[in-house]
Amino acid sequence: MTSPDFQLVDAHCHLDFPDFAEERDAVIARAIEAGVTRMVTICTRLTNVDTVRAISDAHDPVFWAAGTHPMSAADEPLASVEDLLALAEHPKMVGIGETGLDYHYTADSKSVQQESLRIHIEAARRSGLPLIIHARDADDDMARILSEEHAAGAYQCMMHCFSSSAALGRAALDLGFYLSMSGIAAFPRSKELREIFASAPLDRILVETDSPYLAPPPHRGRRNEPAYTAHTAKVGAELFDLSLPDFAARTSANFDRLFAKAAAWSSLRSQA
Repeated sequence: MTSPDFQLVDAHCHLDFPDFAEERDAVIARAIEAGVTRMVTICTRLTNVDTVRAISDAHDPVFWAAGTHPMSAADEPLASVEDLLALAEHPKMVGIGETGLDYHYTADSKSVQQESLRIHIEAARRSGLPLIIHARDADDDMARILSEEHAAGAYQCMMHCFSSSAALGRAALDLGFYLSMSGIAAFPRSKELREIFASAPLDRILVETDSPYLAPPPHRGRRNEPAYTAHTAKVGAELFDLSLPDFAARTSANFDRLFAKAAAWSSLRSQA
């Protein structure tokens, strides 16, 4: 099999989910063969952190991040800043989250979601690691809290699987944050979302799968996996009138800038 002439980063996936349990090693190998040379696997419940960390420890291309997903905020013990900072001491733990607000199914827990979000922001601020945000049906509160907290002390942030309004996109970009493009941007009916990405600065764009969810065409409706990052990246390249290798290089540079800890690790490993 011919190796692709580009290298991509899947900035957000969930390799610990049961969907991958039977063939996790093969999934990671397929990603590398497809040009996805680095992946960030996300812990959504701190009770699962040992599993997520072990996956990263076992696979050199896999980094990890940890936090409490907003849909789980009412069911999990509230994380402390100190808890998150202790996890951040691991050399391959590269982000805080995913955290955020989700009022689509869990609006009844909005107050604890907001409290949890502010805790994660403080951990991102103190650790220097980027915050990883999940936002759904909560644009006004999300923009308000992100802005209030940024005014209180700067931090970095990735709006993961961005599919919210243009207004929230502008608010995030105005704060210096990054928008991450998932398979949703490749769906035929996502014209307005593609326009939001096309109007954003190229140096603030990342690419992800959010696998096992949201597989882009031609795999839509099936299990997603990191190898499919290239299908979304191809759509991104078209939006910015670039070749796929050029878009891959630009978004990889964006990842290295935001996830500097991962970039430093990769640089050390390449020199070893």
